Amino acid sequence: MSDLNEREYIIEIDPRILELLGPSLYTNIYYVLAELIANAYDANASNVYIIQEDDRIIVEDDGTGMSYEKGDIKKYLQVAVETRTTRKDSYTAGKVRKRIGRKGVGKLAALSVSERVLVMTMKKGEKSGFVLSRHVGKDRKLEPLTEDKIEFRHIYTDGTSIVMTNPQYGLHKTANAIKKNMLKIFPLIDSDFRIHIIRGKIEILIDNFDKEMIKDLGGLIILGKEYYHLSELFDSGFVDKIKRSKLLILDKVKTFPLSLKKKTGKQKEYNLQIKGWIGAYKSTRGRKSDPDDFPDNFISLLSNGKLGEYNILPIVGKNRLIEVFIVGQLHVDLFEETELPDMALSNRQGYKTDDLRYQTVISYVRDKLLPSITDIRSTFATYVKEEKNKGKLERQKEDERELRKSIERYKSIASEQATEKIAGKLRGKMPAGVREIIESEMNLFLPIVGIKRKVDSQKKRILICQIKKDKVLSDVIYKMLLFNNVPDADIIYTNCDNEDCRIPNQMDIYEYLRNFFVESYSDKKIFVIYVTSDDMAKKWGAVTEVGAGWIARSKHDIFNIHAHRPQSPLDVRTEWQTSHKISENIVMDAVEFDKFIVKIRSICSELGYRTKDKKSNDRELARYVSIKTN
Repeated sequence: MSDLNEREYIIEIDPRILELLGPSLYTNIYYVLAELIANAYDANASNVYIIQEDDRIIVEDDGTGMSYEKGDIKKYLQVAVETRTTRKDSYTAGKVRKRIGRKGVGKLAALSVSERVLVMTMKKGEKSGFVLSRHVGKDRKLEPLTEDKIEFRHIYTDGTSIVMTNPQYGLHKTANAIKKNMLKIFPLIDSDFRIHIIRGKIEILIDNFDKEMIKDLGGLIILGKEYYHLSELFDSGFVDKIKRSKLLILDKVKTFPLSLKKKTGKQKEYNLQIKGWIGAYKSTRGRKSDPDDFPDNFISLLSNGKLGEYNILPIVGKNRLIEVFIVGQLHVDLFEETELPDMALSNRQGYKTDDLRYQTVISYVRDKLLPSITDIRSTFATYVKEEKNKGKLERQKEDERELRKSIERYKSIASEQATEKIAGKLRGKMPAGVREIIESEMNLFLPIVGIKRKVDSQKKRILICQIKKDKVLSDVIYKMLLFNNVPDADIIYTNCDNEDCRIPNQMDIYEYLRNFFVESYSDKKIFVIYVTSDDMAKKWGAVTEVGAGWIARSKHDIFNIHAHRPQSPLDVRTEWQTSHKISENIVMDAVEFDKFIVKIRSICSELGYRTKDKKSNDRELARYVSIKTN
């Protein structure tokens, strides 16, 4: 065995390249770590240790290590020599794993972090070490390390340690944040390949895919049975089977036949397969707390388990607000097919965009996959809103029940005591029915003391009674109410595009009205706007709403569509407003235009809303209707 001091470590590359590429090859410490971890993976390591110390960042693995005597180190120092040229090269020693490395430049990654990188390795008891530097002499010889300087933190037999001295980039302050970022760019982790993150006295072991990433999702699409196990971690928060089935999609691998040219120039047929998962977060609150963190909304492309491009979302998306909820990791192993030309950029942070493989994936994600997951996210949001409304209604009912109990108890005690005191004063000569009279009077005057204010504050204030055929006029009324400062949460409008105004899912409108506007101690009645027409008169549901409004003694006003004449029990003694509906347009003459605004402003003022001035209302209404001239 040769003496360590006599060994020569010659790097097979022009030294000027190291100076040019070293500081700029990689733009993020985590990409560098991913390269070094990938090297450990290809060395059949079971454990990788990422160690943060005061003046250094260490990546140590228990892989096969390298032997100087056997020529491993000489091969290692051959930079930019393709490591995968045949099918046999596609697998690590013993065909244990699919090989990740290919370009032979990943070993330079550490130079992006440090000017001097210590490379120490051990194989079957043979130790070697040298300094990989950005500044190398013309003889291309690297500084050797003496045996006393070759040391390992966690390796006792075979393995390699890469020490980045005086790093220009730093890791996150917490080990958990380092773990979170690492899993975004290197998800190929299991019980056979584990990563240990060590920062001071704190050590975190990563031995499986980050469960929290899946648990945080409200919607999930999984492509390929290989990843179906992720569904066991998925919890949308809904127990309903139908809802869950719409939020979790288990799909097959997406396969696209392609005719591609091999490196030899010969054409061959291949099947491009897209596997993995894409999901939508329940919420984005509290994410990316540190500016150095990778963004949480991303769609990554990986090949053979290694990150190829961190985020294609800006390419496939439309910069919509809903895209902040999207996250995914898609695996396309054909990107790293040994027979085909290398399509990865030299820094491993992207792919050549003109490659047919890349274009095929982008088209599928943009046209099919992304729209599907955004639809699922919208469905999730709808379910959440329904549950929220349902809970609000239940609390409202409970408030009503508790108030009713309190009032009945109050009336019982007060009337009983009043009756006893009156009986005492009259010395037994009190006439019958006094207690009933007292309770009756109490019922009459309970509203005076503002009873049920808490419940009233949760109630809707305005009901737009209409049918779907008359939506065009109902929409105009709705928009003008909003313009005059009526909150949409105060309006019931069953055909409204805004779900805040619709009756909660699975809740019957008549039950809703009965619970909170008829069978109640409330002194606050809903105001009903009736949109009347010949079509409405034929609809039993709408007629029933008219009757419900009359029984509840609700104040109301009428906006009528021409050719129909409103009937009792509506207040037909008061002049109503009339519009013409021509196709899907509303037309009014000048008088009815003015009458419309007067009525809207009057309704809003009566209910306590601060209305806009007449001229402003004129301009706003003119946006939605046509004015008929004589």
